[in-house]
Amino acid sequence: MKLQQIRELVRMLEESSLTLLEIEEEGTRIRLEKSVSPSQVSMEGEPPACASPLSPAVPSADVPPAGINYTNLKEIKSPMIGVFYEAPSPGAEPFVRPGAVVKKGDVLCILEAMKIMNEITAEEDGQIIDVCVNNGEIVEYSQTLFKIAPA
Repeated sequence: MKLQQIRELVRMLEESSLTLLEIEEEGTRIRLEKSVSPSQVSMEGEPPACASPLSPAVPSADVPPAGINYTNLKEIKSPMIGVFYEAPSPGAEPFVRPGAVVKKGDVLCILEAMKIMNEITAEEDGQIIDVCVNNGEIVEYSQTLFKIAPA
């Protein structure tokens, strides 16, 4: 990717409401992310985005309620490299969606690694604010899977 193309991507990100842009081309991966100040979040009433604009996270009519303190969000990260599954089987309802209230130990997703299905569970009580990965997507070690507002 040429420097001019990267500059154009930066300009596009700055001029849009997107907070993350990730592109992979010919073996080169570029991830651009702009921070969102707490005042912007509370004024707009939207949670900070973490899904790629090219492939949005779980489409859902469940919108997190207003009034959540987005400055205290915790990230649930992948403990391994694997394939992210949002539901126990194809066609089934996802374990969680944005706005879902979870308890410590609730299953949030499944990560498949080396043909083994690993359940990822909530480490504490809270409310899911964002699902940062698409179903069937390969995730990296320590990649953010969910953003949760502690109860």
